Amino acid sequence: MDNLNQIAERVHQVFEMRTRARDKALGQARQLTRFAAHTIRAVHRNEVDLAAENLAQARTLVEALKQDLAGFPDLYFAGYTQDAIKEYAEASITSALVQNQALPTPEELGLEHATFINGLAEVPGELRRRCLDILRQGYSQEAERLLGCMDDIYDLLVTLDYPDAITNGLRRQTDLVRGILERTRGDLTISQREQQLQLALEKTRASLSRPPETK
Repeated sequence: MDNLNQIAERVHQVFEMRTRARDKALGQARQLTRFAAHTIRAVHRNEVDLAAENLAQARTLVEALKQDLAGFPDLYFAGYTQDAIKEYAEASITSALVQNQALPTPEELGLEHATFINGLAEVPGELRRRCLDILRQGYSQEAERLLGCMDDIYDLLVTLDYPDAITNGLRRQTDLVRGILERTRGDLTISQREQQLQLALEKTRASLSRPPETK
């Protein structure tokens, strides 16, 4: 037991280092979540420059988390850290798809595949919101394009039939995406039929208001 004090001192040092790293990561994760949320809000408001600015800030925080927690992989892969990074993935993908840009890859974003896929699974909810905003002005092909993106995402998710320990609980989110997709498809179908009916009514009114032809 002569070396107990030495062991205790080393334990204190390690725990102090881990505590400081954890506290800093928690703060960074909260900031990252805010920047991701601000990005998505700016996207929905068509504030492209502001969305890009917030996304850049979020990317900086993701890189900082990876660097600061390089010596603490268990903290990097902790729920609060990966949840915040997942929000960054969602914001990045939503921004790209709404602007009709190429889908960013996990490698381009510097993310783990499971985190990227879980972020991707959150995107249909934002695309549905975008579709509903569009449909308030009437049916359009842009809403159909976004529905196609949602279809593609769901088609991918249903192929990822792996244990939750591998996918971080992806199966439940996939079930939610199916419901979101079905509701959005129904909304677009109703909007399209209403537009067709409106066009038919306008055509009928125009025909009835036309003066009869004289022989």
